[in-house]
Amino acid sequence: MKYYIISGEASGDMHAANLVAAIKEKDENSEIRAWGGDRLQQQGATIVKHIKELAFMGFLEVIVNLPTILKNISFCKKDILSYNPDALILVDYPAFNFRIAVFAKQNGIKVFYYISPQIWAWKKSRIKQIKKMVDKMFVILPFEKDYYKAHHFEVDFVGHPLLDEIEKDNFSFSLQINKPIIALLPGSRKQEISKILPQMLGVVSDFPDYQFVVATTNSIEEEFYKNIIANNNVLLAKNETYGLLKNAKAALVTSGTATLETALFNVPQVVCYKTNSVSYQIAKRLVKTKFISLVNIVMDKMVVEELIQNELNPYNLSSSLSKILENTNREKIQMDYNALKIKLGEKGASNKVAKLIFQDIVK
Repeated sequence: MKYYIISGEASGDMHAANLVAAIKEKDENSEIRAWGGDRLQQQGATIVKHIKELAFMGFLEVIVNLPTILKNISFCKKDILSYNPDALILVDYPAFNFRIAVFAKQNGIKVFYYISPQIWAWKKSRIKQIKKMVDKMFVILPFEKDYYKAHHFEVDFVGHPLLDEIEKDNFSFSLQINKPIIALLPGSRKQEISKILPQMLGVVSDFPDYQFVVATTNSIEEEFYKNIIANNNVLLAKNETYGLLKNAKAALVTSGTATLETALFNVPQVVCYKTNSVSYQIAKRLVKTKFISLVNIVMDKMVVEELIQNELNPYNLSSSLSKILENTNREKIQMDYNALKIKLGEKGASNKVAKLIFQDIVK
C-alpha cells in the first residue's frame, strides 16, 4: 500500500515516525511519502518537504509568509495526485492540512486525521468541514471523543502517543553537569524562540546554584541559539530534550506539546507564551479555553503556572521558578502529574492507529 503523510512541525514528525514504524509492521509492502523531518526520514519515508521549511507561527507570520504557504499547498496537491496514495494521513498541522483534506476528498483519496486540530479551543465551526472531508479521525486527548460525539461524529480515542515515546527510556544526555539542572524549552520555531528564550535567560543570574540548559533541535542551526544566549553561562543540549528532562530539577517551557512531555517526566514547570502583539490580540479574541497549556487543559485546572504575553518577564519567571523549586509545591505538582497520566489513556497509540488505517484500506 502507498501512504502519503503530512506533518508540519517537530512533534508531528515524531508521532508520524512512530506511526510509520507501526504501519511497516502491519504492511510489509508499504511505501511512504511524507512532509516531515529527520525522524520520518530515519524510518525510511521519502521526504518531500522538510519541517524546517514549514514552521510558521502566529497570525501575522502566516500573512507575511502567505505566498510561500500557498505555493507549498499547490505543490502538495500536485504531488499527491502524481503519487496516487491508498491513504492520506494528516498529522495535526491544521491550517495546511485542512486545505489538503478538502482536495483529497474531492479526488477520491481516503483521508485519515491523526491528532485532532484543537477545534474545541477555537474555530468550532470546522467540525462541519471535518465531518465532510475526514474518513477517520484519531484523537489523543480524553475529552475529544465526547466532544466529537456531541457533534454527531464518531472518532477513535487511541491514547496519547507520548506515553509510548517516553516509555522507551533510552534517552542520551551527553553533558557532564555537577549542579542541579533547570531545563529551558523555548519551542521549535525561530519566531517563538526569539520571543521567549530572552525572557527565560533573564532569570539565570537569580539562580547561581543551578545550571541552565537549553533544549535545541536539529532543524535550527546552533548559531541561532548562541546569538540569543550571548554571554550567559548557559549550555545547549542538542537534540537531547528527553535526556535533558530526565535529568532536570525544573523547567521553563514554551506552551505546546512540550508542556505535556515535561509533565510525563515529572518535572515541575512554568509555562511560557509570547508572540507579537497583533497575533496575540487576534488569538485572545478567538481562543475559547481557560488555559493554554495541555497539562492544565486536560486536567481542567491550574496544575502548572502560565505566564502569557506581558506577564512573561524575568521578574515573574524568577518568582514562579522559585516556587516550583520548593518541595511542597513540587510534590503537589507531581501528584497532579500522576493523575494526568491516568487520564491520557493506555499506551500503544501508534499501533492502534496503524491497525485501524490498514484494516480500513484493505477491506
